[in-house]
This record gives sequence, structure tokens and C-alpha cells, in this order.
Amino acid sequence: MQRELGMDLVQSGFLLASVQMAGMLLGLCIGLISEKIGLRRCILIGLGILSLSSVIGSLFEDSTLVLLGRMIEGCGFLMVVLPIPALIKRITDAARLSRVMGLWGCYMPAGAVLMLWAGAAWLAVGSWRTLWIVLGILTAVVMVLTFLLVPSDSQTQTRHAAQKAPTHSWLSLLRTTLSSGRVWLLALAFGVYAAQWAAVVGFMPTIYNQAQIAVGTAGLLTALIAAGNVVGNLVAGRCLHAGIAPHRLLQAGYLGMIACAIVAFGLTQSLIVQFIAILLFSIVGGLIPATLFFLAVTAAPSPETTSTSVGWVQQCSSLGQFVGPPVVASVVHALGGWQWAWIATVSFAILGLVIAWSLSRLSLPKGP
Repeated sequence: MQRELGMDLVQSGFLLASVQMAGMLLGLCIGLISEKIGLRRCILIGLGILSLSSVIGSLFEDSTLVLLGRMIEGCGFLMVVLPIPALIKRITDAARLSRVMGLWGCYMPAGAVLMLWAGAAWLAVGSWRTLWIVLGILTAVVMVLTFLLVPSDSQTQTRHAAQKAPTHSWLSLLRTTLSSGRVWLLALAFGVYAAQWAAVVGFMPTIYNQAQIAVGTAGLLTALIAAGNVVGNLVAGRCLHAGIAPHRLLQAGYLGMIACAIVAFGLTQSLIVQFIAILLFSIVGGLIPATLFFLAVTAAPSPETTSTSVGWVQQCSSLGQFVGPPVVASVVHALGGWQWAWIATVSFAILGLVIAWSLSRLSLPKGP
């Protein structure tokens, strides 16, 4: 896409990040809307937007239109991923919630694995345009399955009628959510994590391409890195279930990402060592999203602000995913090579450690 649309490295960073524009601007708003129109209905609408925008975006020839299409796609993405944690909380027993949220934390790396593996194989015989069309069709299939298999909003609300809070105004929900220092810390923690992970994993095919590694091999290696993040998320879910303090998992994740980024980009020229270090970067980083998703649904200021709390966390996560790739690309471009990428990622991780320390001073829920 970079070659076909005539973009430089920084512009391709914005292409990678533009799908997060909606989340960066509208996360809290869509969190409010999802509660008002119903969680399942919001997910179905979002899947429809994702499907259509993927198919239509494949037809654009101009890079500006492609970026615009990605932003619209981001609205659909947000309408899907924002209501799901609140819906999981409704239909899952409290004793299993930490482990299930660990599984939910895998959605982004699992999707990346699928795209980097199957997508690279597809590009050997087809184009990125046909790939987007196939993804639009698959999303439509998921929309139908969601309609058939996920309980309706009335059913989930009836099941948890005893937990259902009185109706509050949108302004009241916003005020309650944004006045919570705990929610702000969780959101910022997710943002600085997402900035690192999106940049490193998103640009790995570019790094391997510069090292003259075949596209299929580069996709497979990057898919393995993304799969490592799935492992980290699942481990975090088990650790939370075992009662390990959430701030400890966050600290371990950020410290591990610092060490691995320095080794991968600053201390080695060996592709094998770099691959192992970035794989470990992704694994230890996976401790962070599962922990933050669990805290977002259990540490919300009140039960009725679960969706808005998740929305604000997602909004800052999207901000991190939007900012991360261009920032890392700018540092690499300004300093003259990928060996300086660690400066940007370590800066984000240090901020994460400060936030984790601040969270350790609060009373946070633990797994059972």
C-alpha cells in the first residue's frame, strides 16, 4: 500500500493508525450510546459498518480517501469492541470474570496473527484490495452469527435485573466517569502500552522488508510476535484469578517491554536476537491489556458507568495506537535508523511505570 499510494514512512504510520481516529475522539460517547441503544444492538451496527467500510475502502485510489475510509471503519470497530466487556460482565459469573477478561484481552493480537499470517499468504496471490473485500465478507458472517447466538439485550438485562441501576442522565454518567481518578489512570496506562505495541508490531513487516526478508516469511514472523501477546493475556488472566495484585502485573509488563526494546533495537544487529527480544516484548506486554480490561469493568465508579469507563479506557488506548506508530517512525526518521526506535518505546513504558505506581496506592479489585 505504501508503494502503490506513494506514501513515505511517516504517512504509512498514519495509515496504520488512522483506524483509531474514531476511538481517539468518540470512545466515551459511544460508551454512552451503547448503554442507551443496547449492547448487542450496538455490536451488530458496528459489525455492519466494519463490513461495508472494508469493502468500499478497497475501491479507493487516493490515499486521502483511504485514510477517510479507515476512520469510518474505526467507528464500526469501536461500536464492536466497546460494549463487549460490559456484555461479558453481564453474562459471566463473577468467579470466572478475571479469566474471561484475560481471554477477551487477546482480541487485538489474535486478529493481528490472522492478518499477518493469512494476509501475507493472500498477498502472494492477490492484492490488498481483494484482501479487504474478503475481510468485509467475513465480518458480515460474524454479524449474522452474533445476531443468532448472542442473547438479546432484554434477556441479559432480565438476567441481571437485581444489579440494574436506576436510569441516569448522560451528563450524570459522564461526570461520574470523568471525575474518577482511577478511571483516568487506567485509561492512560492503556494508552502508553498501546502506543508501543501498535508501533512495534505494525512496523515489523517494514523492518523485515528492509532486511530483504520475503513478504510471506516477514508476515509469519510478525504473526508469531502477535501470538506471543495472546500468551501474555492468558497468563495475566490466570494470575489475576490466582489473586496476584494487578499493579504487580502492570509493573512486570512495562519493565519487560523496556528491557526487550533496548535489546531488540539498541544492542543487537542480529535478526535472530532481535526476533527473540521482540517476541518476549510482546509476551510480557500481554500482561497489561488483560489486567486493564479486568480493572476497567470491576473498578468503574458505579455499575451503570461500566460502559463509559471502558469507553474512556478504549479512547485513550486508541489515542496511543494513533500516536505510537507516527512517533516511532518520526524518531527513526530523525535519528537515522531503527536502532533508535527504543528511545520512543522506552519513553512510553516509563510513563506506564509511573502510572502503575500511582495505581498501587489505590484500592484495586483483585481476582477471586
